[in-house]
Amino acid sequence: MHSFFDIAAATYDNTFTNTKIGVEQRKKLYGSLDFIFNQNKTLDILELNCGTGEDAITFAEKGHKIIATDISEGMIAVSQSKNTFDNLHFEVLNSKDISQERFKNGFDVIFSNFGGLNCLNYQDLKSVIHDSVEILKPKGKLIMVLMPKNCLWEQIYFYVKGNLKKAKRRSTANSLLVNVEGESVPTWYYNPSDIELMLPEGFKITEILPVGFSVPPSYLENSILTKSILWSVLKFIEQGIKRSYFAKYSDHFLIELTKE
Repeated sequence: MHSFFDIAAATYDNTFTNTKIGVEQRKKLYGSLDFIFNQNKTLDILELNCGTGEDAITFAEKGHKIIATDISEGMIAVSQSKNTFDNLHFEVLNSKDISQERFKNGFDVIFSNFGGLNCLNYQDLKSVIHDSVEILKPKGKLIMVLMPKNCLWEQIYFYVKGNLKKAKRRSTANSLLVNVEGESVPTWYYNPSDIELMLPEGFKITEILPVGFSVPPSYLENSILTKSILWSVLKFIEQGIKRSYFAKYSDHFLIELTKE
């Protein structure tokens, strides 16, 4: 299955996963995943848009059973090359194709990190959320990390560059073509209020966490922000910013939906 991300697969860990910004944003969101990390029982977890497998491998190390999926054959190939766990299975799957028929046994957690679901338009994302409630076990959780519309760092960056049009490029219901290793990827942006409008009966929002409020987007990895005492200050501030109010102004936000 060809994907825009096949080309990016070979370099993704170097351009995001292992960067200072990527590590710090992941550290922030992991701090809120007590349901996964501080669990006495083995969880059944479905990951959507698993990329190069960083989160799936971390969850597998905790002893959970993981099915990690991605639409990109290239991403799955990289992920599988790292896999040394019997409790972790990688497979190529479009997130739009999850269903109760495909996954009959259900999951305790469905997880999608760092904007993978931003590649879906409003109706497709709404469908994924509705399908998720059907394949989650009672009290199960859908945890999504999405890119919002009002990222302050992005606005500041483009204002400084004098590009006023791009400063608020995320603030639209339409898709933007985002460059990923030379591929133009259609991308939609969602605020927490957009997700609230998509909720089916049986789901409730139980957590919203800003991720990347003071820590900037990954395209600023090589800027002065990560090479000075300022970086230590930004990291310190990031760990303290937890109010849901700041979510729509961050680079990403985590939203947790719990099945009632």
